[in-house]
Amino acid sequence: MHIEPGIVTGAKFVLSCATGIAMGCVVAKLVVEAIHERRALSFAVQAIAATGLVFTLFEFPPHFAVWASEVHLVLGSTLFLLFGAAPAALGLALGLLLQSVLFVPTDLPQYRMNVTTPLMPLFAIKALAKRLIPSKAAYRDLQYSKALALSTAYQSGIAVWIASFALYRAGFGAANLGKVASLAVYYAVVALVEPLADLAALALGKQMGGVTVRGSVAYRSQKAYCCRK
Repeated sequence: MHIEPGIVTGAKFVLSCATGIAMGCVVAKLVVEAIHERRALSFAVQAIAATGLVFTLFEFPPHFAVWASEVHLVLGSTLFLLFGAAPAALGLALGLLLQSVLFVPTDLPQYRMNVTTPLMPLFAIKALAKRLIPSKAAYRDLQYSKALALSTAYQSGIAVWIASFALYRAGFGAANLGKVASLAVYYAVVALVEPLADLAALALGKQMGGVTVRGSVAYRSQKAYCCRK
């Protein structure tokens, strides 16, 4: 889900980074609202947990480079359903930053552009969840079909966003379209695997539903924040 260095350059690179700054402002707004709603300690616990999960998913499971990008498992929709939009967004941003600083410092100049890849689909499924999931629904009570819809939408959003960068950089020539198609094939594999992992996480959440330790993932499984208006 990274955009590899050298794919987007010059003025297009500057404009692409500007989208990351804009999304950072959206994340900041969500964080302020979440702290006001949940209190700072509860939000901090959830944000730290989300960051740790994101960092682990980015670095340790198998991931591989495909032309313009690296393909990772993200579990973005599960992070959203478990913790809500603000902790998930902050976790995605900080997890990617930690992974870049500690393991791939060459990605740091592109961080503002790269961070848009997990965040844009997250904001999209936040809007979709308001249509699919009642505002008072608990994670453990979610229907598998709705969780699957959010997971599929999230992965599709990542693929579309990566492809848009590639087309933005090199246009609609036959060679570039062929590379975009090859990238789509690899993301299609992730789009098949990741929803299964999301459904497994939901099944675990249903089993943990009786545990009520405030601030924990188990407590979050009883109390929904993701779809509140």
